[in-house]
Amino acid sequence: QVQLVESGGGLVQAGGSLRLSCEASGRTSSIYGMGWFRQAPGKEREFVGSVTNNGGSTRYADSVKGRFTISRDNAKNALSLQMNSLKFEDTAVYYCAAAKPSSWYGGTSLYEYSYWGQGTQVTVAS
Repeated sequence: QVQLVESGGGLVQAGGSLRLSCEASGRTSSIYGMGWFRQAPGKEREFVGSVTNNGGSTRYADSVKGRFTISRDNAKNALSLQMNSLKFEDTAVYYCAAAKPSSWYGGTSLYEYSYWGQGTQVTVAS
């Protein structure tokens, strides 16, 4: 099993920045790809960004491209999401997720992920 714990959420003014972190523990050797998803009230959980195990390939949702950067530190079993130029519509609970090699198809679908964190709230004030 893999446990994921997010941190770094909070309240920020529009145009500001936040950095989310995710720490993985347990059978981290079973992880291939990792990603961030978010879920706003009344909406479905949506893809934000993903990264492969060596950090060589990243993908982003169009809505965050150019503003968010995902990074991974395998030595620390950590995943980060740097969020700049935040907008009101970025307000959501952000979830860290990890996928096994056998289920990885690029990391944009939540169904590829076997492990999820509890989420961290990001609120952007307009």
